Amino acid sequence: MSLDTHQASAELTEEELATLDAHWRAANYLSVGQIYLMANPLLTEPLRPEHVKPRLLGHWGTSPGLNLVHTHLNRVVKARDVDALCIWGPGHGGPAVLANSWLEGSYSETYPDVTRDMAGMARLFKQFSFPGGVPSHVAPETPGSIHEGGELGYSLSHAYGAALDNPDLLVACVIGDGEAETGPLAASWHSNKFLDPVRDGAVLPILHLNGYKIANPTVLSRLPETELDDLLRGYGHQPIHVTGDDPAAVHRRMAEAMDNALDRIAALQRAAREESSTDRPRWPVIVLRTPKGWTGPAEVDGLPVEGTWRAHQVPLTAVRDNPEHLRRLEEWMRSYRPEELFDENGAPRATVLACIPRGRRRLGATPHANGGLLLRELPLPPLERYAVEVDKPGATLHEPTRVLGDMLQGVMAATADRRDFRLVGPDETASNRLQAVYAASGKAWQAAVLPVDEHLDRHGRVMEILSEHTCQGWLEGYLLTGRHGLFSCYEAFVHIVDSMVNQHIKWLRTTRRLPWRAPIASLNYLLTSHVWRQDHNGFSHQDPGFVDHVLNKSPEAVRVYFPPDANTLLSVADHVLRSRDYVNVVVAGKQPCFDWLTMEEAKVHCARGAGIWEWAGTEDGTREPDVVLACAGDVPTQEVLAAAQLLRRQLPELAVRVVNVVDIARLLPSEAHPHGMSDFEYDGLFTVDKPVLFAYHGYPWLIHRLAYRRTGHPNLHVRGYKEIGTTTTPFDMVISNDLDRYRLVMDVIDRVPGLAVRAATVRQQMEDARQRHHVWIREHGIDLPEVADWTWDG
Repeated sequence: MSLDTHQASAELTEEELATLDAHWRAANYLSVGQIYLMANPLLTEPLRPEHVKPRLLGHWGTSPGLNLVHTHLNRVVKARDVDALCIWGPGHGGPAVLANSWLEGSYSETYPDVTRDMAGMARLFKQFSFPGGVPSHVAPETPGSIHEGGELGYSLSHAYGAALDNPDLLVACVIGDGEAETGPLAASWHSNKFLDPVRDGAVLPILHLNGYKIANPTVLSRLPETELDDLLRGYGHQPIHVTGDDPAAVHRRMAEAMDNALDRIAALQRAAREESSTDRPRWPVIVLRTPKGWTGPAEVDGLPVEGTWRAHQVPLTAVRDNPEHLRRLEEWMRSYRPEELFDENGAPRATVLACIPRGRRRLGATPHANGGLLLRELPLPPLERYAVEVDKPGATLHEPTRVLGDMLQGVMAATADRRDFRLVGPDETASNRLQAVYAASGKAWQAAVLPVDEHLDRHGRVMEILSEHTCQGWLEGYLLTGRHGLFSCYEAFVHIVDSMVNQHIKWLRTTRRLPWRAPIASLNYLLTSHVWRQDHNGFSHQDPGFVDHVLNKSPEAVRVYFPPDANTLLSVADHVLRSRDYVNVVVAGKQPCFDWLTMEEAKVHCARGAGIWEWAGTEDGTREPDVVLACAGDVPTQEVLAAAQLLRRQLPELAVRVVNVVDIARLLPSEAHPHGMSDFEYDGLFTVDKPVLFAYHGYPWLIHRLAYRRTGHPNLHVRGYKEIGTTTTPFDMVISNDLDRYRLVMDVIDRVPGLAVRAATVRQQMEDARQRHHVWIREHGIDLPEVADWTWDG
């Protein structure tokens, strides 16, 4: 329902204050219990060392603030009947989010063995950061979460991604002051310039300043309030401050701030949706200042703790061995007056539960945090509508990503009403030849528009910001809440999100083991402007290593594809956009590329993942090949085919097999990856004893790593990128890295028994061609005519 269904509240009554405080105290009690206890959860007997866990793990410092936010979100969600989701940026405060999920009942519904009574409380406590239990961070196992708290910086971009195309959703986002120092978080403040107040939901940032990180003060907490306000206003927000350490006063201020913020959001949405305002909204942000480790021990062993960095993790560390620490822990836990909060059976009392909304309105039960429940099949158009005609291999050229752009336009058009597909990228949609999508949707933009601007659209679903972190965060939040998307990026600079993709892959691997988590749409990368055609931008733009990084991760969750032409790219794109629970990396060129396969051939070849191109080789079916020329990637494929053509002309008696690999994981053994080949399949394709010359798009040692267990691995020789690059001609890039057709022919002569002497003249001709190239480009500045004008005539 609209946030506008409830107007500004009057000051809290004493009864409302009592219920909020009771809920907050209960959450704090449960948070402490998770960190420390493995028995005696309600302190029904004096605390003894054996009741305490032998290893104390977890983060107390942020938990009281998170519990305060959760308590007050409960109040406004219930009062206004709001559809809400919360992103917990200080996700290492896992005890707080788990405590609140248990209190509201969503945890017991998800995990029936953790009942909402004394036995369930004991299980909740013991399982936390315990072998066979649950992580200390907010994690996939946590109901209501879409954000792994193990790495900081991504909460706000996740929140905006969740709000996109969710017009009735309120996404609260708690940002820790340590997290606020990270680069990804700093860039994500600008997401409000892309949030459409008409068709998107609202994001309410809550900047929680408790003063310290692990061992140091935080920058924003030490800024004077006026300077911090200037910063937040500069980002386009209107700050609302809540400061204090007296619980009753803070409750009243927090309730007022929440009502104020939601009333402002409602007014901004009403102005845009009903009054057709086109002014860029200045959304509210709550700045919450409370002590780190609030309500915990004020001092321990004569040193201050509450309000200092010492409260960050475990304030009392020697509870099993130090009787004074044990006494202090019991005193601390009893200060919350658990007998007022839980009945004799351990169930929360009615006062504690009074502020909690019902059903799916509970923050731990919202389907937006289990996006697969909301996911619909993507309406993908027939590939034949966009396929390029191929009468024979290599007779025509197309720019593969431009062809893909036509298909993506069709996807954008098909989702125009349902609005559940987005294309994101760092200022590169047109550069990557995908600009056809603008015919179906412009670029999201809420800031000023000048007459010279093109394709800007207040309601657009193409999103560009020159921050790969923000693009990644937006798309992750969008996918995790049940939608579809594609991330287009220059190959060299996708490395910027290496750490973010790590976290997403870990999330997917974990959720696959949680039956209550429904599968979500895959995170799809299109990497183009790649290493072999960055001859104009030079060395800084030449790095194909993202594939190596991704293939280090869980085999069940990662897929990598190298479509060699336009039709294979269409086939791969159709596959990855239909897939679930993967990270798919597609590497494809945007420059003119030869068309090798018809659409039907492309579908079959991509389904196979790797196969023989009979038309490209010289096998006659009566004997085994003398050599296998393998390739993965568009430029390596062209060089292999050019080498095969040279061999046909120069050494016609040689039996050459050409193998193209689209799905690079096919090289792995079947027991190591779901897409891997059995040894029988691999040996049949590559042979067990013949030389295999493999031209690969990226770093050559990856192919060796994938195939090292194969029988024929000693015969495998890989050419690829050797970290040699500069501003030069396209063919000079392959020459410099020994991936060129002439070098491949020389490799064949060097490795096929008997050719070294018999084909010495041919080898010399190849070396002469490389030298001729070297002289030519330095005189003319372009590639040799025999290379630039080459065509396949097989």
